[in-house]
Order: sequence, then C-alpha cells, then structure tokens
Amino acid sequence: ARVGEELTIKSEDFETVYYSIKDQQRVTLKVRKIKVLPNPQLGSSRSKSTDMFKVYLDSSKYFLKKDAKKSLEYVTKALETAPNKIGNNIQSSQAYETLGDINLYWAQPDLAVDNFKESLLKRYSNNVKIKLGQAFIANNNYQESISAFEGLLKNNLSSYQETLVYEGLGDTYKAINDSKRSVLNYQKALQIAKNKLFTPKITDLNAKIAEAYANAGDIVEAEDYYNNSLKLAKKENKQRAVEQKNQVADFYNQNRDFDKEIQLRTETIEEIKGLDLKKLNQPLANEALTPQRQNYKIANAYVSQDKYKEAIPYLQKSIEQADAQEDLVVQKDATRKLSEIYRDIGEFDKATKGYEKYVEVVDELYIKKEQELSQAARFNKEFALKQTRIASLENERKLNESRYKLAFENQNLIAKNSRVQQWVIGSLVVIALLLLFAAYTQYKNVKQQKYNNNLLALKGLRTQMNPHFIFNALNSVNSFIAGNDERAANKYLSEFSQLMRSVLENSEEDFIPLQKEIELLELYVKLEHFRFKDKFDYKISIDENLKIEEFVIPPMLLQPYIENAVWHGLRYKAEKGMLDVNFKQLNTDTIKIMITDDGIGRKKSKEVKTENQKKQKSKGMGNIQKRISILNEMYKDKVDVSVENVFDNEEGTRVVLLLKK
Repeated sequence: ARVGEELTIKSEDFETVYYSIKDQQRVTLKVRKIKVLPNPQLGSSRSKSTDMFKVYLDSSKYFLKKDAKKSLEYVTKALETAPNKIGNNIQSSQAYETLGDINLYWAQPDLAVDNFKESLLKRYSNNVKIKLGQAFIANNNYQESISAFEGLLKNNLSSYQETLVYEGLGDTYKAINDSKRSVLNYQKALQIAKNKLFTPKITDLNAKIAEAYANAGDIVEAEDYYNNSLKLAKKENKQRAVEQKNQVADFYNQNRDFDKEIQLRTETIEEIKGLDLKKLNQPLANEALTPQRQNYKIANAYVSQDKYKEAIPYLQKSIEQADAQEDLVVQKDATRKLSEIYRDIGEFDKATKGYEKYVEVVDELYIKKEQELSQAARFNKEFALKQTRIASLENERKLNESRYKLAFENQNLIAKNSRVQQWVIGSLVVIALLLLFAAYTQYKNVKQQKYNNNLLALKGLRTQMNPHFIFNALNSVNSFIAGNDERAANKYLSEFSQLMRSVLENSEEDFIPLQKEIELLELYVKLEHFRFKDKFDYKISIDENLKIEEFVIPPMLLQPYIENAVWHGLRYKAEKGMLDVNFKQLNTDTIKIMITDDGIGRKKSKEVKTENQKKQKSKGMGNIQKRISILNEMYKDKVDVSVENVFDNEEGTRVVLLLKK
C-alpha cells in the first residue's frame, strides 16, 4: 500500500475497518469483535456450530466463481448450521449476502436482489446496500438502483464506499442513456479515487467515462480517457492491461479506426501468451481475452477495409486456435467469414469447402448448445430447489425465533418478577437495618447521656469533696491558733497550701496516677499527725513488686477513709494508736489497698459523738460511696471496697480497696 491509499480490512469475525495510509510507518490496526447476543441454551455447541458456519461460508466463497453448484451447496449448509436463535442475525445476513453474490455472478440478478434484501433485513450494511444497487442495475431496475445509491449518500460512508456509490449511479445513468449524469457521477467517483489513490478504481473510472463520452458521440473526450485508462492499466498488471486494450480496441472498431484497433489487438495477442487463461476469473459473457477471438476481430477489421488477403491468415489462425480450445462459437464465425471471403474473391472451391465445414461446426454447436441448455435447465432446477430449501430454512428459523422470543420474554418476565422480589426484600432489609441503626443510635445516645450525667455527678461529688476537706483542715489550723501556737500554725498552713495545690490540680481529672494519690496521702497523713502527735503514729508501705506506673485511681478516693480513721477512731483512743496504709499487688490487673487503724472502732465512735455531731450528717463517706458506685457502673467494677473490724471486741477498723487496671 502507498501513502494516501485506503485499506479495507474485512472479516466475518470483526467489524470492517477503513484506514487511510498517512505515512511510510508500519501500521497496526485494532479491530472490534462483532457483538452477538449471548444465548445460554447453546453452551459449547454454539462455538462448534459457529466454527462450522465459517468453514461452510468460506468454502462457498472459494467456489463462487468456479462451481456455482458447490458454492450454493456450501452456503445452504452454512444456513443449516447457523443457530436458529434470536441474536444470530449476523450469520444469517452473511449467508444471504454470499448467496446474493453467487446469484449476481452467475447472471441471476432477480434472485440476487431478493437475497441482498434479505441480508439487509437481518443486519444493515452499507456494503450490502451497494451490492443491492448493483443487482438492481443488472436486473434493469434502474429507478430502484438510483433510489438505493442516493439513499446511501445520506449515510456515513467510507471513501471507498462513496466511490462505489457514485460509480453505481454512473452505471445506472449510462444504462438509461443519460450520458451527462453518467459522466458527472463518474467524475465524482474518480475525484475521490484520485484523492485516496484507489488505483484500480482510477483505471476503471477512466474507462467508464470514456465509454460514456463515446455513447454521447464525444469521440475526442472518449479517446483521451481511454488513453488514460491504457496507461494506468499498464501500471497495474498484465491481465488488467490486456482487458483494457481489448476494450479500447472495441472503441476504435466502433469508430472505424481500424489501424489502431489492429495494433491494440496484435499487442493483446502477444500479452495473452504470458497469461494463464484457466486461472483468469472471467465472467460468463466475457470470452474476448482468447487468441482465437482476437485473431477473428483483427480479420474483421481487415475485411471492413476490404483487405481480404490480409484477413485470411488471421481467420485461419482463429479457426485453428478455436478448434484446439473447443471454442465452437469462434470456430463457426471464423469459418463462415473465411468462406464468404473466398466467395467474394472468386475462389469458389475453397468457399464451398469452407461452407461445408461451417455447416459441420454449426451442427456440432447446435448439439453442444442443446446440451448446455439441458445443463442450464438442470442447473436452474437445482438452483430453484436450493432456493426453496433456503426459504424453508428461513421459515423454520422464523418459527424458532418466535418460539425462542416467547421463551425469552417468559424468562425476562420471571427475571423481572425475581428482581421485584429482590427489590422488596432488599427494601425490607434496608428498612430493618435503618430501624436497627436508629435503635442503636438511640441506645448509644442514651448511654452517652447517662455517661455524661455520671461525669457531671462525679464532678459534682469532687467539688463537694474539696470544701469538706478544706473545712476540716481549717478546723485544724483554728485549733493551733486557739492554742497560741503561731509557729505550728504557720508550718501547718505551709504544708496545707502544698496539699491544696495538689488537690486543686487533680480536681478536674477523673483518674490520676496512683503515684500522685500516694504522694497526696503522705502529705495529708503528715498534716494530721502534726496535729495529733500524741494520738497516733503512722506507716505507709508499698509492695516492692507493685508496678505503680501501670495503675490510675480517682483523685481523693482514699483520703476520706484515712480522715475517718484519724477523726473517729484514733483521736478518741486513750493510748497512742497506729495507722497503717499498705499497697500490695495481687495480680497483673489488681492491687489491694488496706487502711488499718487500732482506734476505738465504729460502734464506740457512734456512742461518743456529741449531740451536735449527731445532728450533722457526714458527707465524706456518703460522697465516696456514691463516687465508687458511679465509677463501677461506668468502668465495670473498677473499685471494690469492704470495711471490717480488726479485733473481736469490735475495736479497730480496716478498709480494704481492690483497684483494677
């Protein structure tokens, strides 16, 4: 292919591609597979039947110009193999297109028209529509061909298809002797062919324009275009050059330019010798490209000039070659013409012998024609039977398509109902999920609200702890001042301010490190011991295996228990008591905190309370119990507290707290 030419890439397996060559680079073309609707009922047999369809159709095309009977048999088998289901119209369309090609080639244009129409009904194709227009011309349906080609011009055509359409219009107008329109359309086709370098078409169109001008009597224009066609044909191949020379020679014969005719035919005879005539795919009506026919026409050209002696050798050659090739038609015509020449020049013996030979050839030709007519009748009968068989296949296909369509619609209805059911079930599931989500959200909101309420309660309880603690501490300061112990009061206040700073820092936290709580307790016990030195001693012990850094504790959780031990147990004891605070790790997740005093005990403490103390409700322990309850609710049993007597006489008190991670 050369730059500017257009490639047409066709196959039964993919959509036709048209590509114009733009430069000298290698070209890679991607094609799109022809889409066929899936048919789940066919399974693997579909693939097998599709393969056989292609084999039969390819075989039909192979024999199309060689053996009409075989070609027809294969296209019938292809139609029988094609699955009779909806969605396989592509294969049916291809089969009917091939059938139309067979009809058109073997001079049955009426059948070609019907089959091309059937192909278009199965699947529209611009190429098939162009073939239909050509079949209309061959069947003398000129108005239909004009309508078909003009309709194609409204479609999206490739450059090559557009060339064929204008050529088809030119052929139609030439057939109805409208030379002006014929030339006009040929010129349009030629212009496209030149732009796209469709070389064979350029040659054909020059020849057709020449013929149209010749029919119109414009000999000069006709000769110019014929000369162009000769030059172009030489550049193609020998066969094309020979065909074109024969056509131009016929033109010179019609215009009685016998010298040019003889020259071209002489060249044609020489060039025919280099061709394998058996391999030439010539239409049935074209038998001109044979030596015997060319010699006969050269002889006729000489006879037309009254050059009988020059004509005789060519007629003798023609008779000899026709006899060798069993071409009885040329042998008959050449024998008769030779007899007439001998008669006209006065050689009556030779004329008589020639005429006798002519009669023998005519008799032989008559017998042959009878055989050919008989064969043609059988051929037409077989063709009609095949066509009937194909029509039967088509009716069967339509019936099966109707059945399949009903089954397909039923399947679609079932699928639609299934989709509706799935939609309803899906909707119910979505509604259920939404309800669950709403319930979960509501539950989460309630839980969060409860959690927030607990946080507020804890904060409130912590704020209550601070005034309570401050009040008790100030009472201690007040006692120092009342005893005129200013130095002790100053020292106590200094320690107290340090304690208060730690308490205030931790008051906003839900949990603080255990280490900070122990430091706060040590400072608090130190202050209480500073006040009641003569009442108790204290000891704070921490298990050396305890990993203090891994535990946290609510702030001011232990202080109220120590305060109770000092103020309600040890303070009222006659002799000096002992306060023991012990931290011990039970396991990786739990520590045990024991606050033990050997004071008067809870029972005697209640008995020695003054009337004023009894009237005041102790908020410290109540506050701490509420905090523990809320913490346990929020954090799944974070703190466990138990209070017990130390001695059997109900003296002494031990508070045990189990604190989990």
